[in-house]
Amino acid sequence: MHPWMETVLAAAGPDQLLPARQMMAFTLGFHIILVPFGVAFTAIMLIANWRGLRRGDEQALLLARRWSQVAGVLFAVGAVSGTVLSFELGLLWPGLMGRFGAAFGIPFAVEGLFFFVEAIFVAIYIYGWRRMRPWPHFWTGVPVVLAGIGGTSSVVAANAWMNEPAGFRLQDGRVTEVRPLGVFFNGAFWYEAVHMLLAAYMVAGFLIAGVYAVGMLRGRRDRLRRLGLAIPLTVAALAAPVQIVVGDIAAREVFDDESAKFAAIEALPETSTRVPEVLGGVLVDGQVRYGVEIPLGASLLAGFSPDTEIRGLDAVPAPVRPADRLVNTVHLAFQVMVGIGFALLALAAWYAWLWWRRRRVPEGKWFLRCVAVSGVFAVAALEAGWVVTEVGRQPWTVVGYLLTADAAPTSGNIWPFFAATLALYAALAAGTFLVLRLLRDRWRSAGADTDDEGRVPYGPAPTPAERNS
Repeated sequence: MHPWMETVLAAAGPDQLLPARQMMAFTLGFHIILVPFGVAFTAIMLIANWRGLRRGDEQALLLARRWSQVAGVLFAVGAVSGTVLSFELGLLWPGLMGRFGAAFGIPFAVEGLFFFVEAIFVAIYIYGWRRMRPWPHFWTGVPVVLAGIGGTSSVVAANAWMNEPAGFRLQDGRVTEVRPLGVFFNGAFWYEAVHMLLAAYMVAGFLIAGVYAVGMLRGRRDRLRRLGLAIPLTVAALAAPVQIVVGDIAAREVFDDESAKFAAIEALPETSTRVPEVLGGVLVDGQVRYGVEIPLGASLLAGFSPDTEIRGLDAVPAPVRPADRLVNTVHLAFQVMVGIGFALLALAAWYAWLWWRRRRVPEGKWFLRCVAVSGVFAVAALEAGWVVTEVGRQPWTVVGYLLTADAAPTSGNIWPFFAATLALYAALAAGTFLVLRLLRDRWRSAGADTDDEGRVPYGPAPTPAERNS
């Protein structure tokens, strides 16, 4: 019998497994919404800054300055929620950190370096307005964007490693011969990292554009709002078609290397060829019901041939075969992600067509309504994607090596910590909302044609007399 099968047969779910999984799901679901603002919003901010300097556009500079303040607030919030997550790894999953920490911890060590670089240059960039010459100040924002990409890629590397562990040797139950580059650049790293980064740009772009679309629907259609919609929406629209291609590649990689997850994505009970693509539907007693079948669809998408064989759930050993409820969660989450992705692609195409015809920011009511809700749907797709990644791996924490039940604590009581975390995050969310609302009110009172803290983004600070003039 294979060693990991012996582990499976001997494993028993600890009492703390449920609260550990619930707490991790909640905190990760909260934190993941902030990631696009660290990795993509800062890039959108720099695009506005570059446009302002290149074209002498004071409205673009004003946007960049205001967006930098929002980025600073959200970076601080993300630092708090990310710190909580780092503590949770040791608290909630001692089996993972105790046994595989020597390998699993490498991407997080790299992420820590990127975090400090990002924190330093965020501070320099925000403080540098009016205190540095324009172009040197602009270049201090570039490390923020690069560090955000590096930090996000590092965390994704850790997740990818759990899906396709590599870069180490397991001897007598202990991790030995760790190869840091092998751990970091594991088989799932590239497509997961690119997929996540593109998702971040789509979420940030559509969310920011949605804010300005709401303002335009309420009658505030000055140039500042039009520019505030055009820049992030263009970024998101450019990312959308690339994301569809990368997502297709990623799904095919999962088909090749993570057959159990792919079987859950397709809700496929039995190994077969000529497999249809099922839209909707749920797995009940080993049969998919209430779905709409596209003949041969899954086989064609997986291997470009109707005769492509797809391994079903029957190929997964019974002790580690996911329950129907988990399969349904993965199946439906994947379809939500893909469905929203194509809807956002259609919105991007609509935007491109309107821009091509009129060469100006579209202001039609239905178009603005679609943009206004696009950010919410993009966040939903992001969350659904992480559900596919995390739930699709179950019952494993490290596929083939460590069950989630064996990674969880065997003693103690996590529920009080979960309750305290809920209270902390509720206070964090409320505080963030209030701060952003105060910023909005201050900007609105200042108007669209003047800087709320001075007449131009670059230059000497205004005197008290100028402030009152």
